[in-house]
Amino acid sequence: MKNTALHIAKPWLFLFGGILVFVLLAQFLNFRIDLTEEKRYSLHPATEDVLSEITEPLRVEILLVGENLQGGMRRLQKSIEETVRTFNAYSPEKITFSYFDPMSIEAEQREEFVLSLTQYGINPTNLSVKQTTGLQTQLIFPGILVSNEEYETGALILKGERGMSSDQILNQSIENLEFELSNAIRKLTSPESSSIAMIMGHGEMSSDEGFGMVEALDGEFELFKVPLEQANSPADLVGFKMIFIQGPKESYTEREVYLLDQYVMGGGNLVILLDGVAVEIENAGGEGTLAMPVDLGLDNLLFRYGIRVNKDLIQDLNFGYFPVMGGNFGDQQQMVRLPWPFYINAGIMADHAITKGLDVVQFRFASSLDTVKADGVIKTPLIFSSESSRILPAPVRVAFSDMESEPDLTLFNRKNLPLAYLLEGNFTSMYKNRFLPEDFAKADFKDTGNGKVLVIGDGDVFQSQTSLENGAPLALGEDPFSQTTYANKLFLKNLTQYLADPEGIIASRTRTFQIRPLNKVKIAQEKTFWQGLNVLAPVIVLVIFGWIVWWIRKNNYSRKVN
Repeated sequence: MKNTALHIAKPWLFLFGGILVFVLLAQFLNFRIDLTEEKRYSLHPATEDVLSEITEPLRVEILLVGENLQGGMRRLQKSIEETVRTFNAYSPEKITFSYFDPMSIEAEQREEFVLSLTQYGINPTNLSVKQTTGLQTQLIFPGILVSNEEYETGALILKGERGMSSDQILNQSIENLEFELSNAIRKLTSPESSSIAMIMGHGEMSSDEGFGMVEALDGEFELFKVPLEQANSPADLVGFKMIFIQGPKESYTEREVYLLDQYVMGGGNLVILLDGVAVEIENAGGEGTLAMPVDLGLDNLLFRYGIRVNKDLIQDLNFGYFPVMGGNFGDQQQMVRLPWPFYINAGIMADHAITKGLDVVQFRFASSLDTVKADGVIKTPLIFSSESSRILPAPVRVAFSDMESEPDLTLFNRKNLPLAYLLEGNFTSMYKNRFLPEDFAKADFKDTGNGKVLVIGDGDVFQSQTSLENGAPLALGEDPFSQTTYANKLFLKNLTQYLADPEGIIASRTRTFQIRPLNKVKIAQEKTFWQGLNVLAPVIVLVIFGWIVWWIRKNNYSRKVN
């Protein structure tokens, strides 16, 4: 009797014992296996580093809610959930998520809350939804809010390049979810910021005194206005993560160029926004003015690094507008939008961590860029003009009256002119095999170095415009006349993050998920067949399986009777 009881109990003991061992091992072993081809549920090492620094629980509020969301938006919504769950699996502290609809707030408080979302770049989007009563519009907020016990930040998660299809925008937004969420978490967990030097003393940033950069990078970097002539040695610049030169109007001295060169040789990151010609837009009325070449003392330095800012201006048929006075209406002057090909709305981006998924960036009076030989330097164009561009060599006539007639389209025969270049690799000093400027010791000189240089042929791309009402500077990228917001701010944020840490979380923006759309023609042709197969095949399989079991049992019992 004992043997019988033990024989019966033994399988159950093994089962419960195995479950107990599995539960105990699960407390100590934590692993995930990502079997997807594109590693959708794996994280970049930099993202894992950000998550490892979390010391308290975090909450993620998903604002993308609403009834009858289209399939693409539901897919994006589901992807946000999956990303948060993946982050939670890697995080030492719990990361939870919930849904919140900003439209559910009472009307008195809703406007204030919606305005607060715009500080994070989360703007409402009108979504057309098909319903039985017809096509209706629905206001959605494609963003997230991330918070701990003290602070809150947010991010827009629906981003794409101009000209993309809706499927491409959604796919690219899903690809960038890891970056957007990890960047928001980094702001909460790592408040320490690196420092950026904005060079002063040569007429830089004369229009907004650096407001555009300060407003765009507030909280992410510490910005300092640095008079370069006060630096005694390259060591005075080493503490800055990067140095910005924005649209100087006066020439740099040999001593200042040497300081910049040695900063790059020491592994520094230099961003140069340089105008090839000087434009006096205030004189563009009447007979107009001439944009003349300007020498700012940086040409030889850039040439040694492998790039040249040409003495010309680019015109593009994908243009912006310039406000001019177009006469009076009664006793009031009327402002009209003048088509202005010198303002380039650039929407063609390289597949790079800085520019992937970037919307249109506006350039104002941009000069063309050419590359020259520089051994060891990798040159990557980031942003391009449209397929209908032209180059006007200096001196260039700039006159509002030229816009009174239709442009000759045959003249715009240049395609995809590079507007921004990233230079990386092993640079050679401009002063190699040359005499050094006075007061600098030969012993401290570095003839090569691994820095990074970003060059744009437009000194105003990171300068904000002013309000038409009170003249106050606007947020970077806002057009005061057309009420359009360009992606200049996001471009600035991306490039600073890349220069600060190219292998950091910004690298996760290079992930790609392949779009696998269904063949709509094949679906229409074979719809009935597959519906029938899905409904009838399981029933047929069960019937066959049941008949086989019945036949086997019948034969077995027939043998026993015989």
